[in-house]
Amino acid sequence: MTDNTLRRMDNIAIVVDDLAVAKAFFTELGMELEGEATLEGSLVDRLIRLDGVRTDIAMMRTPDGHGRVELTKYHSPASPDGAQPVHALGAHRIMFAVHDIDDVLDRLRPHGAEPVGEVVQYGDSYRLCYVRGPAGIFVALAEELD
Repeated sequence: MTDNTLRRMDNIAIVVDDLAVAKAFFTELGMELEGEATLEGSLVDRLIRLDGVRTDIAMMRTPDGHGRVELTKYHSPASPDGAQPVHALGAHRIMFAVHDIDDVLDRLRPHGAEPVGEVVQYGDSYRLCYVRGPAGIFVALAEELD
């Protein structure tokens, strides 16, 4: 491996409006809280080119320890409101492989999750669906068919 070779994907960050609700959603999905921090100061301001940044983050990890989602709640500066549709430029989703989509959907609904469309079967390989969770989070679920 050379020094300029990509080594791994470290995490995906999602800006949320309610950190506690987002943590509960991803915990119910099966992720574990790895750590939390408050970030602010000139270093953060310079890094993201905004003035007066104050943010709380929570790092969630998959049970195997390889995947991470950083949940970020900005206290300042103010973030624009409004949910984005699935196909909007800049909108992102995370896909998770799950054992039973129907069970996962039943467990996530009390946490504000609703399917965007239908659960569909992709050939003989997968059942798939998109879910909008709290704070406009988009998650795709994939159940491999045996």
